[in-house]
Amino acid sequence: MCLQFFWDGAETPAIDAPLGDFFGQGLGQCFRFQSAINSNPEGRSFNTCIPMPFKKGMRVELINESGIDVEMVFYDINITINDPVDDNTLYLHAYWNRQQETVARKDFEFLPQTSGRGSFLGVNVGVIANQKLFFKSWWGEGEVKCYIDGDQAYPTLCGTGTEDYIGTAWGQGLYDQLHQGCPVANHDRMEYCFYRYHIPDPIYFHKDIRVCMQQIGGCSIENGQRLHGAGQKLIAPFGEEGYVDLEDNIKNNRFSLHEREKDDWSSCAYVYLDQPTNDFPELADAASRYASLEQRGDNKRLDA
Repeated sequence: MCLQFFWDGAETPAIDAPLGDFFGQGLGQCFRFQSAINSNPEGRSFNTCIPMPFKKGMRVELINESGIDVEMVFYDINITINDPVDDNTLYLHAYWNRQQETVARKDFEFLPQTSGRGSFLGVNVGVIANQKLFFKSWWGEGEVKCYIDGDQAYPTLCGTGTEDYIGTAWGQGLYDQLHQGCPVANHDRMEYCFYRYHIPDPIYFHKDIRVCMQQIGGCSIENGQRLHGAGQKLIAPFGEEGYVDLEDNIKNNRFSLHEREKDDWSSCAYVYLDQPTNDFPELADAASRYASLEQRGDNKRLDA
């Protein structure tokens, strides 16, 4: 299913995203968590309290793409009336993206180049790391990059790694807090769902914005030995030529940073804009959105 929101009589939706992903549920899973804007109290519902102002009117559509009749749907939409709105009022937009095989040296886009004035609210992310290529090597050393108001060669804001972006460290375990969390951290399957919401630290822009995640991994000595023994080469990071010298790093007990590729990344990003429509790419069809994903009910967060 996908969810669409239309503001002020617009013919195209400002929000066009898979149902679960919009409410913070990634990788086709349904898990218990609570944040400042989304929640799933018992692992079986979808709730959001993101402010969504409009000036003239709004329309919400839930589209069943499964080919199977749904016997029962319950929903509750609460609105207030006569709230003051003016030319400075911003509309909520959401952009969903998935790349089943990421590309080395190419950042994954949370939010494509977006024109207008507004603020970046944050993002929900799902990752399935490629164990065939990298065994259980860590996938999250890449930097979150925000290119704001014309910046292109270098990001305006640049992070230091996935765990740092969501307020934790060292491998990223299970937790859910108001503005950041990781409600799925399955180290056996190398599957992770996490979020970061810029509510206490808003990211404003006046002309345009683009937000992406660098695809950098980290390899421990143990995994480096396994990879080296299997003849697997790691692409040198940060634009360096050739491959990582795994043998030298193992000998000197060094952690190996490297470019990753062919991981499965998906995300749903939220942004406020000063117009009711956007130029986001069209939402992918249901078959490609959920290809290779399974409904899983065994992640330990449900029983935490």
